[in-house]
Amino acid sequence: MQQVALAEYLEHLLSVNRFADYCPNGLQVAGQDEIIKIISGVTACQALLDVAAEKQATAVLAHHGYFWRGEDPCVVGVKRERLATLLKHDINLFAYHLPLDAHPIYGNNAQLGKQLDFRVTEILDDGLFYIGELTQAQTAVQLQQHIAQTLNRQPQLVQGRESKIKTIAWCTGGAEDFIDKAAQYKVDAYLSGEISERTFHLAKELQIDYFAAGHHATERYGVQALGEHLAKEFKLSVEFIDIANPV
Repeated sequence: MQQVALAEYLEHLLSVNRFADYCPNGLQVAGQDEIIKIISGVTACQALLDVAAEKQATAVLAHHGYFWRGEDPCVVGVKRERLATLLKHDINLFAYHLPLDAHPIYGNNAQLGKQLDFRVTEILDDGLFYIGELTQAQTAVQLQQHIAQTLNRQPQLVQGRESKIKTIAWCTGGAEDFIDKAAQYKVDAYLSGEISERTFHLAKELQIDYFAAGHHATERYGVQALGEHLAKEFKLSVEFIDIANPV
């Protein structure tokens, strides 16, 4: 598949133009024209690029790419090394942030709900905030165990209430401050990736259970689902590489 054709396909599929994002979405670094083998991962870190180079990939597909708003634009240090690896091996970098969080099928939120067997009842903020129900009511500790077994990572739990959980809202990644929004919708629990000092107090005072399941752990599934779709649709070789990250 040609580089330009893949970029256009993903721009349309993920409705890139709907989002005012913190970074560019799409082809961030151009490599060779023909896409044959794609290495996908959550973040386009050096470890992922090294694997892509070793496997002679022609493209990297990531959720967290480069050129974030407010970052130092100088090509030095880590940024230089990453770009040098891509350019040396003629590897394309495709990265999609909010569009990949929000897609109704391949998005991080949709895929996380699917993995955890949550029944979706409402989707808000263009797909960035989900509300749903558990298949059966569980205690906070039971749900914590379910999340741990599914994501292979023990989530941090702040219990803000005593009764069982029936309804839950979620937003993957670093969206702990949406806990206020979750409380407005009167759900029993809220799940995101990270936790801040303030989140503990808010969960207690809002009387909502909060699960911090890991930024990386909650955002592994969107890029995998998208890669599987590309492999099937265009008969491309796509391999997901999970670079371990405890955060």
